[in-house]
Amino acid sequence: MSAGAEAGAAPAVIDDFAGDYFWLSNFFPSPVEMDGALYITMENAFQAAKTLDPAARTAFETCGPDEAKMRGMAVTLRPDWEDVKVPVMEALLREKFAIPALARRLKATGTAEIVNRNVFGDTFWGITKGQGRNELGKALMRVRAGV
Repeated sequence: MSAGAEAGAAPAVIDDFAGDYFWLSNFFPSPVEMDGALYITMENAFQAAKTLDPAARTAFETCGPDEAKMRGMAVTLRPDWEDVKVPVMEALLREKFAIPALARRLKATGTAEIVNRNVFGDTFWGITKGQGRNELGKALMRVRAGV
């Protein structure tokens, strides 16, 4: 979290999905349903969405999110993945933030800019060393606007 936030008030920028804001992370334990299957985290569901192979998708249902992320790097990507990955992410975020307690937390961030700052070089979903598109942060803010 950026410095300068007053106690109890949302900061101007939320750029750390750990500690008080771990619930923003796709690794946060929050069951989401996709295509009739229940996944233990958003990360699991998102990685499963990369493939159309039913057997491969099943493997994502109960493993941990770290393992899901690794497995997601090895699946055969669905042919339309580049076109659907942002809408898939946003749909899964809407599912996650349909959970009332999480919806309240997201709404309480007010107008704070949400930035998926990371150190592992993801410049599509986040920002690394000041560079990146921050598509996850943008999707979170679009979902927030609807809660």
